[in-house]
Amino acid sequence: MGKNEFLTPKAIANRIKAKGLQKLRWYCQMCQKQCRDENGFKCHCMSESHQRQMEVFGQNPNRIVDGYSEEFENSFLEHMKRSHRFSRVAATVVYNEYIADRHHIHMNSTQWATLTDFVKYLGRTGKCKVDETPKGWFITYIDRDSETLFKEKMKNKRIRADIVDEEKQEREIRRQIERAEQFIPVANGAAQPSESDTNLLEKLETGEKIVLSLGSSSKPIAKEKVGSSKLVFEEPEIDTKKARVKENGKSVKSGGALDDLMKEQERAKERINRKDYWLCEGIIVKVMSKALAKNGYYKQKGIVRKVIDKYVGEIEMLDSKHVLRVDQEELETVIPQIGGLVRIVNGAYRGSQAKLLAVDTDKFCARVQIEKGIYDGRVLQAVEYEDFCKVVQ
Repeated sequence: MGKNEFLTPKAIANRIKAKGLQKLRWYCQMCQKQCRDENGFKCHCMSESHQRQMEVFGQNPNRIVDGYSEEFENSFLEHMKRSHRFSRVAATVVYNEYIADRHHIHMNSTQWATLTDFVKYLGRTGKCKVDETPKGWFITYIDRDSETLFKEKMKNKRIRADIVDEEKQEREIRRQIERAEQFIPVANGAAQPSESDTNLLEKLETGEKIVLSLGSSSKPIAKEKVGSSKLVFEEPEIDTKKARVKENGKSVKSGGALDDLMKEQERAKERINRKDYWLCEGIIVKVMSKALAKNGYYKQKGIVRKVIDKYVGEIEMLDSKHVLRVDQEELETVIPQIGGLVRIVNGAYRGSQAKLLAVDTDKFCARVQIEKGIYDGRVLQAVEYEDFCKVVQ
């Protein structure tokens, strides 16, 4: 048996020594051979196989270096994507994790001499977000996966669609306002009675008789007078809500069309958001099930921790910390003190956070002010008790 056979102690010792990661500077990328010390690396460089590989390298060195650089970059970014996809991490940490594989592409065979040069390259090309700190270089992976890009594209598309819808609504409101302003001359003309109407009104006030000629030549005049008198008596019945004249007498504000449009939008939101279920996580409710009275849960308050199938909630009782599963038909909303935070659980503004301003006990409703979202600052005058609930603070 030779001294370097597979099962000899020396061969086993050599395999044990070569098992782990060794010094990177004694690795030959062209031959993919790892040497244990400087003497071994020197002997390898003088070997015939290494000389043949160097002849191949000398024929087109740029292509080989670019190939190794591209492979190193792809492997490094793939490791970043798997291990640190959404986190900011030190570049040295990622590099140490990458070189743990002894068969990785070594940096000394690429176009980058140091890790700093490679990190700067990633920052210039936009493949990673790079930060230089007193503790070293930190990198954040920029996800450019096709699925992620598609989701981002669809999100931007939805945002643009919402903006377009808002612009359409604004244009419609402006058209309604312009259409209402076109009736200003008509309103002014109706507000100022004619001279014949004035004379007729004076005669009516003084009690003088009005003589109407029934002759054929005076029929148009009679009709005109009758029509003008009718106008005089009907003039006080003009709807002042639809045509309000400003004090300076120059313009008239007609809010009828605009009010109708806003009311129509409110009714549309009410139809869309009015559901037969109202439970949501994070609100405080009252248990009204008499079947649970023997256990001491009747009219006790709890927090909705989870909603199951939209109609059943897991309620954590405030006093005992017990968790119950109760249907929403056996639950009741809780009204906080004035100034407390509530959540609108049903209706046009479903899901909005608001602050309780006042309570009307006669009409069983309350006045709330929305505090967050696109309707921030809007005051809702009459929200029914069943449509809002106290939230956990």
